[in-house]
Amino acid sequence: MFGRKTWMAAAAAAAMIAGPAVAQDAIKIGNTMPYSGPASAYGTIGKTIEAYINKINAEGGVHGRQIEWISYDDGYSPPKTVEQVRRLVEQDEVDILFATLGTPTNTAIHKYVNAKKVPHLFVSTGASKWNDPSNFPMTTGWQPNYPTEGAIYAKYIMENIEDPKIAILYQNDDYGKDYLHGMKMGLGDKADSLIVAETPYEVAQPTVDSEVISLKSTGANVFFIVATPKFAAQAIKKSDEIGWEATRFLNNVSVSVGGVLQPAGLEASKGLISAGYMKESTDPQWADDAEMAEWRKFMDEYYPDGDQTSSFTTFGYAIAITLQEALEKAGPDAGPEEILAAATSLDVRVPILLPGIQIKTSETDFAPIEAMQLMRFNGESWEFFGEVIHAESS
Repeated sequence: MFGRKTWMAAAAAAAMIAGPAVAQDAIKIGNTMPYSGPASAYGTIGKTIEAYINKINAEGGVHGRQIEWISYDDGYSPPKTVEQVRRLVEQDEVDILFATLGTPTNTAIHKYVNAKKVPHLFVSTGASKWNDPSNFPMTTGWQPNYPTEGAIYAKYIMENIEDPKIAILYQNDDYGKDYLHGMKMGLGDKADSLIVAETPYEVAQPTVDSEVISLKSTGANVFFIVATPKFAAQAIKKSDEIGWEATRFLNNVSVSVGGVLQPAGLEASKGLISAGYMKESTDPQWADDAEMAEWRKFMDEYYPDGDQTSSFTTFGYAIAITLQEALEKAGPDAGPEEILAAATSLDVRVPILLPGIQIKTSETDFAPIEAMQLMRFNGESWEFFGEVIHAESS
């Protein structure tokens, strides 16, 4: 497996530098990621996290302890995720699970990891269910939740588009339905009249071309794309090919220029509206930004093959720094319990988040990021506009 092999090489190097005692006292962190399958574009996130952990280890670890990173491919398949997570918990005996990716995949392991009392930290999915400390005290989110994001788009539509008729393409699972719920929540009592079509797609199907053509036939002038990278690229490309002159909204999980918009066609992607919470590497306004310069330095040194136009690499970097902050706060001899306590009591600024956005958690709020800003794609890069919108004001 990708992470297993590369960790072994890193561990050998670390042992030469730090000695066997440090290697034996490693913090074992488990992860699942779709390095293959329909959501394989997200695999870049796992590779970036691994690169950042290599950086931490090369610089002496956390409180002198090395990090053992074990990341397995689950192909974005819930049964495979269950199999791999059981392996991580019962065979590898990891201290914590971190950044496991996907709503359906994390849903499949949600009860299991909580029953096993394994900290399940900063999952890479914005479903609202990860912020439920009363019922699932082991699981925390990281990115802004999908219902909030959907509500932000709804508010913009009602304030800026005359006589909106909204067509929605969404993945037929909790991830897609969370966005749908957020859009309806934001539209309020006008939802039934303004949404003219809701069309689901299945992860196993090859394309969403026919769904896009069908949605255009409704006469909608707003197209909300709730899709993972492969299907988002298809929807963007097809809606442009058929001349659908709707205002198009794209969910944040598929805003990567390198991973989604280039495959769809940069010209075809022009005018897309989304919402972000991190500085975009392709945005000229951050060309001389010190935090982005530090990220580029990291990429050049630890992940030289990584795509610096992809938001998945900035995502992996920022979420890995959040983990580092939690481990540092947990203390030198921290076990799973102390790491969980630290992760759920953070109040820190993580580099490359947008100005005004902070990582903040508490024992009653497991959602670290609860603010976003609207942005529009100009054919080359995303441009932010308006103010940073916090969850309570959306």
